[in-house]
Amino acid sequence: MAKTVCKLLGVVFVIVGVAGFVAPTLLGAHLMPLQNLVHRVSGAIALYFGFAGSPGGAKGFCLIFGIVYLLLGVVGWFLGVGPEHLFHVGGEMLTLGKVDHIIHILLGVVFLAGGLLGGRSSS
Repeated sequence: MAKTVCKLLGVVFVIVGVAGFVAPTLLGAHLMPLQNLVHRVSGAIALYFGFAGSPGGAKGFCLIFGIVYLLLGVVGWFLGVGPEHLFHVGGEMLTLGKVDHIIHILLGVVFLAGGLLGGRSSS
């Protein structure tokens, strides 16, 4: 399951990382240039673990990314200010809002599920 999650979310991350340059408010998210770069790099790493990495490596990647994204979403939600729960990382280099936090929480849950349920098979 971990390899499948890496494959699917890797493709999604790369697409969002490219689309963010064309549509920086895609689905109501805040897709800034630094975030687009992070999405493309994260997607490439996920694709590596999904297609070429070991099942254990994919499981580890899913668990680490699941924790990171879940924490990012929860921290952003609770520390964000105003009705949009705006949360700034690195000053103004990265701004996350309500939609970003919800997406990050969902991604965290999916990555964690992939990591917790997979890794022993070559799926």
